[in-house]
Amino acid sequence: MRKKNIREIKKRLAKIKLLILDVDGVLTKEEIVYDDHGRELKMFNVKDGLGVYLLSIIGVKTIFLSAKNSPILKKRAKDMHVVEVRGGKIPKEGELEEIKSKYQVEEEEICFIGDDIIDLGMIERSGVGIAVKNSSSEIKKSSDYITTRRGGEGAVREIADLIINAKNAKKKILNFIKSPK
Repeated sequence: MRKKNIREIKKRLAKIKLLILDVDGVLTKEEIVYDDHGRELKMFNVKDGLGVYLLSIIGVKTIFLSAKNSPILKKRAKDMHVVEVRGGKIPKEGELEEIKSKYQVEEEEICFIGDDIIDLGMIERSGVGIAVKNSSSEIKKSSDYITTRRGGEGAVREIADLIINAKNAKKKILNFIKSPK
């Protein structure tokens, strides 16, 4: 078990340069919806999206890393200022070395948020491994922090806010938002 106290988590979050997100169960609720034509529909939380956008303002990049390769992810990623979508990836931790090299980060500079057993390797190898509130017990046991919110219900925004606060970057974001374009 990797549990740390909140003070230690905040110190580690201050070092984060890259946020990697699982999608289904983290950015969406634990449901998959199909329309009458068999197309998959996903519902995303708008506050999660804004949280990721705010992180981009302070230079924290975000990647979607999903076991599924869903075309809608690229659309949502663009809206959120996500730098890359890696879909159809199992095991997910098999992507870690390439990601570290491409974005020039170390494991301690990566925060990963997941919810189920296929996220375990990333939870264990990231500098800060986070489980959403409704994660499987294996993920919760291995994570550094468990969100107070469920996946698809603001869990990512919760972590974005923690990273922003840990980096003392709230004023920078407010100045950016209030400044005339």
